[in-house]
Amino acid sequence: MNKKTLRDVPLADQRVVMRVDFNVPIKNGVITDDTRVQAALPSIRYVLEQGGSLVLMSHLGRPAGKGYEAEFSLKPVATHLEKLLGRPVAFAPDCLAADAAAAALRPGGVLMLENTRFYKEEEGSVKKKEGESDEAYQARKAEMKKKQEAMAKKLASYGHLFCNDAFGAAHRAHASTAVIAKFLPIRVAGFLMEKELDYLSRALEKPDRPFVAILGGAKVSDKLGVVRNLLTKVDALLIGGGMAYTFLAAQGHSIGKSLCETDQLDYARAMLEEARKRKVRLLLPVDNVAADRFDANAATQVVGMDIPDGWMALDIGPRTVELFGNEIRQAKMVVWNGPMGCFEMAPFAAGTFGVCRAVAESGAVSIIGGGDSVSAVNQSGLADKMSHISTGGGASLEFLEGKTLPGVAVLDDK
Repeated sequence: MNKKTLRDVPLADQRVVMRVDFNVPIKNGVITDDTRVQAALPSIRYVLEQGGSLVLMSHLGRPAGKGYEAEFSLKPVATHLEKLLGRPVAFAPDCLAADAAAAALRPGGVLMLENTRFYKEEEGSVKKKEGESDEAYQARKAEMKKKQEAMAKKLASYGHLFCNDAFGAAHRAHASTAVIAKFLPIRVAGFLMEKELDYLSRALEKPDRPFVAILGGAKVSDKLGVVRNLLTKVDALLIGGGMAYTFLAAQGHSIGKSLCETDQLDYARAMLEEARKRKVRLLLPVDNVAADRFDANAATQVVGMDIPDGWMALDIGPRTVELFGNEIRQAKMVVWNGPMGCFEMAPFAAGTFGVCRAVAESGAVSIIGGGDSVSAVNQSGLADKMSHISTGGGASLEFLEGKTLPGVAVLDDK
């Protein structure tokens, strides 16, 4: 990674405005999974140990952007962080009215701001209204852009330098993730950001070979660019999950009621041909667990590559688990993004967990790319066998697609 990190700048007596990703599940005021908070602790502790102070920013969920909404408040996270750090964490109930609280920080002090998405200016986007002229729409966009910059400038005023440790939000050009960098002279990556970029960059630029990518999830359309880009990098591409049935349909197989994006059939054919030309082993399910309805109590049967009429495939079958496993066990590097089936329902979890075991046993450098894949790995009990588990599903996908992430591009180069 060629970006400066917290190690590259003096931090004593400096107030660091740090973007973290504390978008965690909260139920009845209690955090049910604090993985993302734990992931930010190394950066937070380092700043404090070096004699700096911290102003922490994050979003939580998808509030309306019209002000305070109790269910999306970061106050429970501040309370939890206080326990983890063993020191007070002040809380600013309005992220744009924290001047006094920030100014009061002394070395070793921590202030957490309320949810940045309580303001629409954070995301800075507007939708075109029905019947609105292009001129009026462009004027509203320009006005929102000014408001977003004003918000970013206010957030920047709380500190001396900017640190982005929120990889999970790095693909968003929001006020607190990217625009803020315009208003602070020093912009560095936190240690979580550094780790994420190091692993993902290594996969795309200098992978250990054989390099195997596993893609799953519901839709081909969610991973168009990822498939195209990975085909230029990998030795083998294994496709499972709902997206596999668009590829099987493109090959002429009957898929019953399985998920299929008919508008992506030409794309699937093109990618199959691209894999053939590049001599990439593109593997699809050779057997499937089919159900008569989308239900944990549905009747099921294991079928081949053709799904009977009236049935839907909801997981890869045992022969496919073996096929994929054999490929994975030969790999020196594995990137995995997306489950192999509807693993949330027990009858359709064996494929995802089988692949999980194969990755864990492979000895390969393994990079788990966020979202449902992380949930599956955690549920499998094999998380400690993986080399790196990404905290950012959308960000890791866009990185694997070859896109530049706005929250990374604004950071200072070494």
